[in-house]
Order: sequence, then structure tokens, then C-alpha cells
Amino acid sequence: MIQMKVMGIALDTRTGSPIVVLNDMENRRALPIWIGSAEASAIIRKIENLSVSRPMTHDLIIDVIKKTGYKLEKIEINNVEKETYFATLFLVNGDDTIEIDSRPSDAIAIAMRADAPIYVTSKVLMSGGVSTDTAKDEEEAQEFKDFIQSIKPSDFEKMIKRHEENDQ
Repeated sequence: MIQMKVMGIALDTRTGSPIVVLNDMENRRALPIWIGSAEASAIIRKIENLSVSRPMTHDLIIDVIKKTGYKLEKIEINNVEKETYFATLFLVNGDDTIEIDSRPSDAIAIAMRADAPIYVTSKVLMSGGVSTDTAKDEEEAQEFKDFIQSIKPSDFEKMIKRHEENDQ
């Protein structure tokens, strides 16, 4: 699982659809997820700390969770099929954990209100994520290539010998 944070809402220039953009904690990878207007509004309200006179849907969900004695421990965006993302809310009360299926946009809006961490599986990130730090990626790729080219067969012999000695 990779912890992510909400970077903001963008608009798809082709369709005008809102996109929530998640970044990993090192700002190296981003995951754009196309969402509905209502969910985008809820996320923007939280980003900009806008209050409303009456609870909106995601605020209501947080109130229900709290009043039942549970806490939102985390959310996970854990699957993608045919460009549809799937998420799970993890509610905890002592040793009891409840997993609730959710759309990622709703899960993100709820997590933001509960200050709960957002996690994404590596499978999902590989499927829909984009690199935001190409210079660092290229640097690491070159370091790995240099490392591979510097390996000699005798290095493996030494490693095997040390491993055998440690097993005895």
C-alpha cells in the first residue's frame, strides 16, 4: 500500500469532467481519478475549509460513524477494472473492524473530513498512475543500469560463499 494525499481537483479539458489528483507522499507519482461534480464540490469544500450551514452527505456520514462509536481508520483504493476504481472504508471500534465498499471519490471526501490516511495498492497505481518526477526516475534507472553493469560473476560466488557460511 502506498499512502497518498489529495493534491487538488482538475478539470478534464476534453470533457469538462472533474478529476481528483492524488500524489504519493514524496510527490513522485500521481493518480488521477475522474469523479462526479458533487464529489468534486465536497472535496473542494474541504480543501478550502468552506463551511456550510447544514451537514452535507459526507459530513453526515462522518457524524454517523462517530455516533456509532467507530472511527475511520483509513481508506484504500484497492482495485481498478475497465477504468472504474474501487475503494474500501475501514471503520474500527476497539478490536472490531468493518470494511465498507465505496466509490473512491466518496471515500476520499470522507477520509479528508476524518483526517484518515488514503492508501492505494501498487496494482492500482501501476494501472493508472503517472510519474511526476521524471528526472528522479531517470536518475534511479541509470543508477540501476550502472549497478547491473558493474556486477561480475565473482560477486555471486562471494555472496553464495557468505550465505553458506552463515547457514552453518
